[in-house]
Amino acid sequence: MDLDRYSLQILAELQRDARQTLQQLSAAVGLSPTPCWKRVKDLEAAGVIRGYTALVDREKVGLNLRVVVEANLGEHSEELVRKFERAVAASPQIVHCVSITGQADYLLTVLIDDIKAYEQFLHDTIFRLPGVAHVRSSIVLKEVKQETRLPVAAAPLPAVTPARAKRRP
Repeated sequence: MDLDRYSLQILAELQRDARQTLQQLSAAVGLSPTPCWKRVKDLEAAGVIRGYTALVDREKVGLNLRVVVEANLGEHSEELVRKFERAVAASPQIVHCVSITGQADYLLTVLIDDIKAYEQFLHDTIFRLPGVAHVRSSIVLKEVKQETRLPVAAAPLPAVTPARAKRRP
């Protein structure tokens, strides 16, 4: 799907506030409501917009501790990697997991109540993930930046040359 300036602006606006009305959205991006609605539907159908969600303050729901976990697997067979990734996906406390290069195989982000709960989670879950050979945990002291919005930027429109300027003598 080709994303033009209007589609990128729609994405930026919806990331800023997905609850705004179609009229507000269309005014913000400079389209009338019907073409704006059609673009939103096309973006949804193409999978560019995967869904809508509410942002919840983790500390207000008791998830006071963020832990970054580096995990290494003992072997890297396709079957073991799939089992590890399925087990990670099934754990609600693991909110982010990426396969990385470098000293660790995976980097996980765990949200949990407190350090005692993390210690229990470490023994009951992390150490029991399929294939895990080594784990290193780092407690997050302060979140400097936590952004959910993607940095989509509106592409500049090509310069329009007035018809008179195109005439040749």
